[in-house]
Amino acid sequence: MKRITLLFTLCVAACSSESGPPLSVSNVELTNPMPGRSMSAGYLILRNDSDEPTRVTSVSSPQFGSVEIHETQIDDGVSRMRELPEVLVAPGAEVRFERGGKHLMLMRPATNVSEIRLNFYSDDTLLVSVTVGDD
Repeated sequence: MKRITLLFTLCVAACSSESGPPLSVSNVELTNPMPGRSMSAGYLILRNDSDEPTRVTSVSSPQFGSVEIHETQIDDGVSRMRELPEVLVAPGAEVRFERGGKHLMLMRPATNVSEIRLNFYSDDTLLVSVTVGDD
């Protein structure tokens, strides 16, 4: 499994300066696709230091054909993944994307990419972008 570390975070979303900084992303880890597969997983922490709840409705990346927000659930003893329409981050709270829970599914990767950009949106508003690269 390949670990990728966070290089920098660029906050572009609007929170007023009175309500604190916008959403932040930390502890990003992206896995390599399993042999014969064209998808990998992303794990991270989203933090909302504002006074208002923040909805993340989608994630995109120019280095992947598609990025989806998923959650693993156990139904009748069977582990299943389901796509989430949004993730709500409460004021002052963190939401962890981790194995066995919420995570990103990154599908159809471009080849020979040394840096990956993830863009987090609330509807059409860009909340935050992060770029990650090899250790």
